Amino acid sequence: MPSSLIAGLGNSLLARFASNAFWMARYMERAENLARLLDVNETFARDSQGVQDWLPIVQLHIDDEPFFKLYAQADAPSVLEFYILERRNPNAIVSAVAVARENARSLRHLISTELWLHLNMFHNRLMAMRPADLALETVSELCRTVKEDCQLHAGIAEGTLYRDQVWSFYRIGKTIERLDQTTRLLDIKYHRLGPSSDKAGELIDTAQWNALLRSAAGYQAFRRVYPTGMRRENVIRFFLYDRAFPRSVGLCVDELGKELDGLGRAKRATGWPEVAMSHDALRALVRLDDAAAPVAEGDLHRHIDDIQLGLIRLTDALGRAFLGARPDDAEATASQDQVQAG
Repeated sequence: MPSSLIAGLGNSLLARFASNAFWMARYMERAENLARLLDVNETFARDSQGVQDWLPIVQLHIDDEPFFKLYAQADAPSVLEFYILERRNPNAIVSAVAVARENARSLRHLISTELWLHLNMFHNRLMAMRPADLALETVSELCRTVKEDCQLHAGIAEGTLYRDQVWSFYRIGKTIERLDQTTRLLDIKYHRLGPSSDKAGELIDTAQWNALLRSAAGYQAFRRVYPTGMRRENVIRFFLYDRAFPRSVGLCVDELGKELDGLGRAKRATGWPEVAMSHDALRALVRLDDAAAPVAEGDLHRHIDDIQLGLIRLTDALGRAFLGARPDDAEATASQDQVQAG
């Protein structure tokens, strides 16, 4: 990773430190989102016959090939081990926290002692776990603990990080990861599982939308907006457009805009116009005036694809402008498996 200074910021921040803050936040957000998804999967994974199916978790993260190299079938023990403790899986919780910790190590002189100590202890607790600790009846408690540790990390960061460019890139990384996870959740529910037409299937479909909301910590908030019923169109609007829901695509795009605007003199960077144009394109995909119209069944997957591609372009542009990526590293900064460890 180049050690060049971010253009326009004088000696205040090396590009590699901006990258460390960005990826520390992304991987901690990823760990929390994965813990949420695994926690509700007993409901989310049931098909129209009421049979549990853990394969959608693998599909959600596009991990079919690496998963089936290690396991014969996508059952509960295999999926839980792969996504919690399997160190060969870069998307596993233990891997995500390890990468976050290594990025934090490079930032020791720029972050608080409290933030480092908590992340270090969290990492050590995960590393001490073994597959025998993943009994199905205890997974919910384990996921709750992981979520709380991730939330504690976020709270310590909020309360102790100095409001400089490290904080800005931490917030940008966290928000990009949250936006990415929200679109993946929507896509796996609709495009891969699909809506159900028979009566029994409709009940399962409703249960899956319910669990989808819970996996994004949005069920109670959704009920405040829509007190009765569980209509597909309302859930989609909520996830895409509701600016009061912290994990909605619309709010994440708006928050990214605020953080990018706050970079101030960093806008002198050579790649800033590409960053700005990429963000404008994303914002156009979730305009508030589109929220009144439900997304047509055949268009949802294409719409989510457009958002995902826009997010990749924005992440690439950020990498080239601020995070030390070379022009020929086009996909490097957007890779889900990237390890940025100082």
